[in-house]
Amino acid sequence: MDIQTLASAVQNGERRALARAITLVESARADHRIQAADLLDLLASGGRQALRIGLSGTPGVGKSTFIESFGMMLLGQGLRVAVLAVDPSSTLSGGSILGDKTRMDRLVREKAAFIRPSPSQTHLGGVARRSREAVAVCEAAGFDVVLIETVGVGQSETVVAQMADLFVLLLAPAGGDELQGVKRGIMEMADLILVNKADGDLKPAATRTMADYAGALRFLRKRAQDPDGFPKAMAVSALEESGLAKAWDEMNALVDWRRSEGFFAGMRAEQARFWFEEDVRQAMLARLRDAGPLRDAMDRLGGLVARGDVTPALAAQRMQDLLKG
Repeated sequence: MDIQTLASAVQNGERRALARAITLVESARADHRIQAADLLDLLASGGRQALRIGLSGTPGVGKSTFIESFGMMLLGQGLRVAVLAVDPSSTLSGGSILGDKTRMDRLVREKAAFIRPSPSQTHLGGVARRSREAVAVCEAAGFDVVLIETVGVGQSETVVAQMADLFVLLLAPAGGDELQGVKRGIMEMADLILVNKADGDLKPAATRTMADYAGALRFLRKRAQDPDGFPKAMAVSALEESGLAKAWDEMNALVDWRRSEGFFAGMRAEQARFWFEEDVRQAMLARLRDAGPLRDAMDRLGGLVARGDVTPALAAQRMQDLLKG
């Protein structure tokens, strides 16, 4: 594969090249990882940036419906939109249904939109291992907004916030009272909380839920990167496409403030460091999985632990001593 040619094709917005590039950066093969690093380095030289928006929420909250309606609205404003949708994978087979494209039938037909479903491959945090690199490829291809849809997540799965400029949490009406909202974890990471399905019979419940979470947000410690009034809760309807334009205005207001105050670049720098350290950790774990003396030591100590001859803590300490030596 000619990486220079592929990089040029991606920067020219060729969809087939974009799909090939994302496949390359998602690959776990050693030779592909080397090529992917070269590709990402070439693409970074273009200096293009998109607004990265992470979207999370429990299963059934309407993430795909929201993304399609929100994406169509952005296309109507002349923006190009990429969607990276992460589906949960089987812990047994590693397989994934990857059905997000079928649930976004309007958006998938638009030339200015690109939808890429990826399996999480059991990676924790609601995103795929290489989602951040896929985001970088989409940026280089000239997309204005990249939406990162996580798997249905719980309160501790917040890794998407480490690759997004804005983290949006979608909630369902009657999803919990004010006390539920005070719980730490994903609530502390959200920049904007959107209560979806504020339509029909659910509209009163959505309004009450929004008020509950708006109250809960007042109990959270104010973050330096937030202006007054943020984070905030709003009610929207992806089905009726109401509240979406107002939500987009709030997102832009927050981003503009962070840019003017210097937080935007600082957050991206911190995220880059986070993923550097994560890659180093994963490389060290890979060394333990590869055949060789370290793998043999892992197997031997694992056998001792399984037989009850050694406690897991002591075996782990012995493994650390081997790594130091």
